[in-house]
Amino acid sequence: MRDEKLAAYLRTLVVGVDTVVPLVNGKKVTAINFDNAATTPPFVSVLKSVEDFAPWYSSIHRGSGYKSVLSSEIYEETRDAVKNFVKAGGQDVVIYTKNTTEAINMLAYLLRQEDGDQVVLSTDMEHLANDLPWQSQLAVDYVRVDRFGNLCLDDMEAKLKKYSGKVKLVTVTGASNVTGIINPVYRIATLAHAYGARILVDGAQWVPHCPVDMKPEDSPEHIDFLVFSAHKMYAPFGIGILIGPQAFFAQFPPVYQGGGDVRLVSRQMIEWQQPPAKNEAGTPNIMGVVALLAALKTLTGIGMSTVRNYERDLIHYALGGLSRLSGVTLYGWENNRQERVSLCSFTVQGIHHKLLAEVLSYEAGIAVRNGLFCAHPYVENLLQLSAEKLDYYHCHPEVPLPGMVRMSLGLYNNYAEIDKFLEALRWAIANKEYCRSQYIIKPDN
Repeated sequence: MRDEKLAAYLRTLVVGVDTVVPLVNGKKVTAINFDNAATTPPFVSVLKSVEDFAPWYSSIHRGSGYKSVLSSEIYEETRDAVKNFVKAGGQDVVIYTKNTTEAINMLAYLLRQEDGDQVVLSTDMEHLANDLPWQSQLAVDYVRVDRFGNLCLDDMEAKLKKYSGKVKLVTVTGASNVTGIINPVYRIATLAHAYGARILVDGAQWVPHCPVDMKPEDSPEHIDFLVFSAHKMYAPFGIGILIGPQAFFAQFPPVYQGGGDVRLVSRQMIEWQQPPAKNEAGTPNIMGVVALLAALKTLTGIGMSTVRNYERDLIHYALGGLSRLSGVTLYGWENNRQERVSLCSFTVQGIHHKLLAEVLSYEAGIAVRNGLFCAHPYVENLLQLSAEKLDYYHCHPEVPLPGMVRMSLGLYNNYAEIDKFLEALRWAIANKEYCRSQYIIKPDN
C-alpha cells in the first residue's frame, strides 16, 4: 500500500533530491538517482552535524585542550550508538576503518595470524571485497548458488562436513549487491556454529535497509563479525565499521602500526593498546564518525522496520513493472514474494548494458549502475558465461565486457520516479536502433 505522506517526509531528509541535470536534447530535468547501492547522498542531518561540529574539530585522544577532549568523547561515545544499532554483544568492540573493504582485509590478515591452515568458506555470490582478501591470505572454498542466484545451504553443510572442523570462518553477504537477495544469515550462523566455525556477515547492502540483530554471544544465531560502511547509509564521509569480539583482536599485532595504537614503545619492546584503539593507528576520521552518528540517529528515528517495509514495496513495484516489459530479463528473481533489499539487476535484449545506462542518463536524467558490480563470478554465473567466453574477453580487451544494469533504491525514492524509469526504459526498448546509432560503447579500461 502506498504511503504518500511517508514518501514525502522521507524525501525531505535527503540532500539533493531536487537537483536539476541537463539532457542531451538541451532540456533539464530533476535527476533520479537509482544508484544507491554504490553510495547514498547525505542526510540533511548529517551535513548539519558535520557543520555544527566543525568549530570543535580537534585531535583525538592525545590532546588536553577542551576541543580535543570533546572530540575524543564524541568519537568514543559513537561506538555505543553503533553497537546499539545492530544489537552487538557486550564483549564486542567497534573498530573504525575506511570502508567495508578495508574492514574485511583487516580481518583476513588477523585470521591468517591465528591459524594459517584454516579454511574460509565463502560463497559464489560475494562482492570481491568479501572474496579477494580471503584468497590472498587463506584457503578458500565456495558455496554454490542455484540458477536464481540463491545460496545452496545443502552445499554449505556438505562442505562444512567435508573439511571436518578445518573451516574456521563462514563469510557471507547479508544481501547481494547484484540481485538484492537477503540471505538467511541466522540459519547460516547456526549451521556454522554447529561445525565449530565463526561467521562474518558483509552487511554493506544489508545494514542500511533492514533491522539487524547480531544476537547474544550464547545464541547459535550469533553473528561473530559484522562489517558495513557509512557511505551506503547516508553518511558519505569515509567510515567503515568492523565489529567483533575484543578478545579476538587482543591476540594479534595490528595490521596498521604507528601512533595511537601503542601504550609504550622502546627499542626492546612494544606494548600495544587494547582493542579497538590497537586497531586504529593514526589520526582518526572524527568527521566521518560524527556523520555516522547523525545518520544512525535519523535512521533510528524513522525506524528500520519502516525503512524495510517502504523500500520493499518500492522494489516489488519496480520488479512488477520490469517483468512486464518486452525483452527484459531479471536476475535473482523468482517471484515478488522473495525477501530482498531494494535493488535488482536486469538486461535488455539487443541493448548493451553500457549503452542502456548512458541512454537512461542522457535521455532521461536517470542514474543507474551497469557492469559486473564488483561481483564478477556471481554475475558471470547468472549470465551463464562459459570459461571459454570469459577467456575470450580476457584476451580481447578491446571488446566491451558483458554485464547487467542495476537499479538500486534509497528510502527517499518514490513511485513517481519508478514510473519515469519504466517509461524511459520502454522508450529505449522501442528505439533500439536510434540508441545504437547515437551512443558509442567504449571498451572497459
